[in-house]
Amino acid sequence: MKQRIEDLDWKNLGFVYRDLPYRYEAKYKDGQWQEGKLVEASTLTLSEGAEILHYGQEIFEGLKAYRRKDGKINLFRPEQNAHRFTLSAERLAMPPFPEEQFVAAVKQVVLANQEFVPPYDSGATLYLRPFMVGTSNVLGVQAANEYTFRIFAVPVGAYIKGLNPAAYIVSDYDRAAYAGTGQAKTAGNYASSLLPSVEAHQKGYADCLYLDPREHKYIDEFGGANFFGITSEGQFVTPKSPSILISITKRSLLELAKKQGLNPVERQITLAEAFGMKEAGAMGTAAVISPVGSITYQGQKHVIYSEEETGPITTKLYQELVDIQYGNEEGPEGWVQEVSE
Repeated sequence: MKQRIEDLDWKNLGFVYRDLPYRYEAKYKDGQWQEGKLVEASTLTLSEGAEILHYGQEIFEGLKAYRRKDGKINLFRPEQNAHRFTLSAERLAMPPFPEEQFVAAVKQVVLANQEFVPPYDSGATLYLRPFMVGTSNVLGVQAANEYTFRIFAVPVGAYIKGLNPAAYIVSDYDRAAYAGTGQAKTAGNYASSLLPSVEAHQKGYADCLYLDPREHKYIDEFGGANFFGITSEGQFVTPKSPSILISITKRSLLELAKKQGLNPVERQITLAEAFGMKEAGAMGTAAVISPVGSITYQGQKHVIYSEEETGPITTKLYQELVDIQYGNEEGPEGWVQEVSE
């Protein structure tokens, strides 16, 4: 059933799927992308032999549209999502979707569903989910030769409400192989994290923190977000690894941290060093920033700053990023694109 605007409670949306009126779809066949268009149907019809069902050729993105105080709508660095989508496609042997067309299609979906972009003061956003799947029939292990690209939109509340410190546990599992698909945004990476996540939630933790798959010594990332820490010297540090997702939020915070004099750097971070961080957080499109209250490893809990309060540096970084996204503050050139007719 299609979502009705009158049935929405803007301040209690949650982070769940809703069937909005329009989405964008384009098909790849005969070696080229066909012209895309807005469609109303929210279902896909696949053959039982479709590649995605057997060998997992699937990639996706996540970005948001923000209602400004003046009622206009912003996108935050959508060209970065388009480029990461290209990198993911190349890693999964899929045909890249043209990046300019990607951004244009995102804007079409936002405009077609603009009444569902939540009000400025609701704390909610319109989440955009571009994705691509291999659809041609295969039996042997091989890449598909036909693909479907789609973008749908969903009004969502905060993935993690407010700046409330959360408890995390170091996982015994690996999220991705060292030279595997960790840098691509593909379904398989998340499928492998589901069991560890379920087990973590059953034990009362917000999520897992994964270590590098080679030595299990260095921090990689959380199940659904990148890691950052503030050292005792006040430096912003975040892991550098070939097995973690390229993060647009991380790139943005690295720039904001530089502006705030935090001398940011990407480098290897040992778990032992993380325990001594002055502040730490999880960062990503859905979460924005979620403060780390504690990290538990081999039964021992290590509190980072506080389990009740968010550190001042984390708070300042969060506020500046959100102010730029909502148009309250001017960010670096090109970070925000206004969506207009």
